[in-house]
Amino acid sequence: MKVIIMKISDLGGEFSLIDRLVKKVESDLLIEGIGDDAAVIRWTDDQHLLVTTDMLLDGDHFNTEWYTPYQIGWKSMVANLSDIAAMGGEPMFSFVSIAIPDDMEVEFLDGLYEGMQAATDRYGGAIVGGDTTHGKVLSINIAVLGIVAPEHLCRRGDAEVGDLICVTGPLGGSWGGLELLFKDIREGTTKHLEPDCRLDISSKLAPHVNAMIDVSDGLASEVRHICHMSGTGAVVHHEKVPLHPDAISAGKRLNKDPYRWALGGGEDFELVFTIPPGLLSKVEGFGVIVIGEILPKNEGIQLMKDGESTVLSGGYDHFSE
Repeated sequence: MKVIIMKISDLGGEFSLIDRLVKKVESDLLIEGIGDDAAVIRWTDDQHLLVTTDMLLDGDHFNTEWYTPYQIGWKSMVANLSDIAAMGGEPMFSFVSIAIPDDMEVEFLDGLYEGMQAATDRYGGAIVGGDTTHGKVLSINIAVLGIVAPEHLCRRGDAEVGDLICVTGPLGGSWGGLELLFKDIREGTTKHLEPDCRLDISSKLAPHVNAMIDVSDGLASEVRHICHMSGTGAVVHHEKVPLHPDAISAGKRLNKDPYRWALGGGEDFELVFTIPPGLLSKVEGFGVIVIGEILPKNEGIQLMKDGESTVLSGGYDHFSE
């Protein structure tokens, strides 16, 4: 009998794998489980508990030849804190588990934890526990607990037809920086090496928006997530997508289109959200940019460029080829 071997990429990638492996949990305490930026658990009448976790590996999410130990620690923590921002919450506690290669120096680990601590000092979520073990490559897994008022909870699946689609800042700078590092160019790479998250404004946006998600895998991917979870379509206007100055500079330097990095690169950690048009004035003071609109599902998920509509595609997937 012939045995058929299926790769994860054949299955459809990261999110298809998650759907295959994990069963939905039914619980009176669980408000939102797998499929959003964080799980949401009923905690008190006034607050929900947010739980998120993310893993970063040397050679995949960072490279010790490019990053300082401090930068690795900073980015590892910010990637997790950004998920709390996407839910409209505030971080409380962080738990760090790390697999350490046998030849790693103590000074490297000191710098790593200094970066993590600096991120929690800035954004919240004090490190209160975790685990250490040895491994062949440096692996960092962080879990963050946060809180959010029930009325301020933002989920991917709450977009409504007619909502405007907005982003909180320019995109493409992180992936543009990565492309420069591939060419051994250090100038213009700060956005990739030391990203920020938008906890500075997320709790101010939350009372007014419907759906929200952070840009970890590229704008196109995040808009599709919102549409799939909300049962809607969307249109994104290419010319309205804001580009980070570093993305523009890197594009000129490398002769590449920076819009590809904005739509499909990821790790910008800005927020994408949908909001009723009548509430836009409530958030305009935070520098948000309107880039599109939520449509009925039967109109699809579109990218409008030069008056022509194409399917909005692109986005990072850990298991794509």
